[in-house]
Amino acid sequence: MVNITINGVKLSVHEGTTILKAARDAAIEIPHLCYWEGLNDIGACRVCCVELVGMEKLVSACNTEVVEGMEILTNSPKARAARKTNVRLILSEHDCKCAICTRSGNCALQSIARDLGISSPKYDDIADKYNWLRDFPLRRTASKCIKCMRCVQVCDKIQGLSIWEMIGTAERTTVGVKEGLSMDKANCSLCGQCITHCPVGALKERNDTEYVLDALADPEKVVMVQFAPAVRVAWGEKVGLHRVEQTTGKLVAALKEIGFDYVFDTVYSADMTIMEEGSELIQRLGERGEHRWPMFTSCCPGWMRFVKSEFPQFVPNLSTAKSPQQMFGALAKTYMAEKLGIDPANIYSVSIMPCTAKKYECDVPEVNDTGFKDVDVVLTTRELDTLITADGINPEDLPEMPFDEFFGEGTGAGVIFGATGGVMEAALRSAYFLVTGQNPPADAFKNVRGMNGWKESTFTIAGAQLKVAVASGLANTRKLLEAIESGEVQYDFVEIMACPGGCSGGGGQPIHDGTEMAEIRGGELYNIDSSKPIRFSHENPTVQLTYQEYLGEPMSHRAHELLHTDAESWNMRPDFGWSFHKE
Repeated sequence: MVNITINGVKLSVHEGTTILKAARDAAIEIPHLCYWEGLNDIGACRVCCVELVGMEKLVSACNTEVVEGMEILTNSPKARAARKTNVRLILSEHDCKCAICTRSGNCALQSIARDLGISSPKYDDIADKYNWLRDFPLRRTASKCIKCMRCVQVCDKIQGLSIWEMIGTAERTTVGVKEGLSMDKANCSLCGQCITHCPVGALKERNDTEYVLDALADPEKVVMVQFAPAVRVAWGEKVGLHRVEQTTGKLVAALKEIGFDYVFDTVYSADMTIMEEGSELIQRLGERGEHRWPMFTSCCPGWMRFVKSEFPQFVPNLSTAKSPQQMFGALAKTYMAEKLGIDPANIYSVSIMPCTAKKYECDVPEVNDTGFKDVDVVLTTRELDTLITADGINPEDLPEMPFDEFFGEGTGAGVIFGATGGVMEAALRSAYFLVTGQNPPADAFKNVRGMNGWKESTFTIAGAQLKVAVASGLANTRKLLEAIESGEVQYDFVEIMACPGGCSGGGGQPIHDGTEMAEIRGGELYNIDSSKPIRFSHENPTVQLTYQEYLGEPMSHRAHELLHTDAESWNMRPDFGWSFHKE
């Protein structure tokens, strides 16, 4: 233990503790901007500078370790003056049009500048400006970048893609795309983790809310909306709801108040995905010599982009099943349109997802097989919250409302799609039934749960052993694929999610600066699963009805036409009508 003093308070802390952590543990707040625990502790912003008694030079609290007898002043006149100067210098390189920024009210720089009493500029504006792809799903506003390096670190350390890098020198130093590439050629997975880790509004998803509002205002359009499992445990975080209050019933009511004609649950199509993917796995196991192993899940478009660009040799291993989003879209404009008596040409299909890569997925021509665009537009959870607040909706006052008939039914298995390991567990529950004709205990496969970035387990089904693995986060995925390629490990079935913790920690979820929320949200999804009356996808009555009335059986010819895709033909750069513009 090391004895120190912070602002006159005597403390005893573990050797190796940083000043920032020691202060935080003692409820002494030191402002900081670039720091993110476990990810970024390079002291780039100098906002956390503090004074050490007896030392002339200030030090950064985030990466300076305590030593015996250290006396620290976090708010001395010298420290305050330096902090204020440093923030003013950052503001001189930052576009301060806060009123029209997506992060206004949830911006670390804005909060720190306000707390320091900075009300007017002191230095000339030298904010960087350069062209960006207007319609690419991920947007970067160079003039808002504060060079904190968080995007560089999360893309490098957590996702293993290194899309972002520091470029230029001196005052021209900034963040750019690797090797000077344009973003559409950089093989970005579109996971959006750089967005959720940016402390300001320099990175954001493409805003597609206007397309939805135009459709809602069109009397010829029947606007259907689906929302993903992970959205139900996050949508209330930024609209004033306590975690236990953000129910699906209130969300359905909010969407109805916004003006959607039909509100459905993506959990229904998650159950459909399990039926198709689980049946495909069983079919492949019966024809083992005709297929490449392991079989990989295919419901995460961030993972799909990663494997196509980084490990194309594994693309044939992918399940041909579409994601729940795309299955829902395909059924919306075929079976649902027929059942509800709606001309599919008049259906406008909206998807609310915790994901930025879904904006790419819905535009891939090879995934749209109905003669129409299966999903017309994708909104993130953050964009959903924008629609709610823009309409002046008070979620606390909303009544509980059910999903619209037929396609709002989902099981616990479909719900856990939003957590890492959830797709694997749901698939194994139904695969066990499809092989044996009996249900296993609902929690028989819970060994695949948890936040470890690479998990593996072996299960016995009808006397046969099935070795499975689950990975989340693309750096973990890279390690797993390299181990498979070298022969170090062998599996039958592998689930991959691009975002750490799965969709619950997706790049389109509400942002809590400095805090990872995937584990908390994922835990809620498992709680919902445990309380569901039906916990097996094959027992979903609407899924059963869909096969009886329309598809026949899993893996049927019609099911293949509508619910499966050829990932090898997917275009990494579909025609979005991209154009360049000045920020």
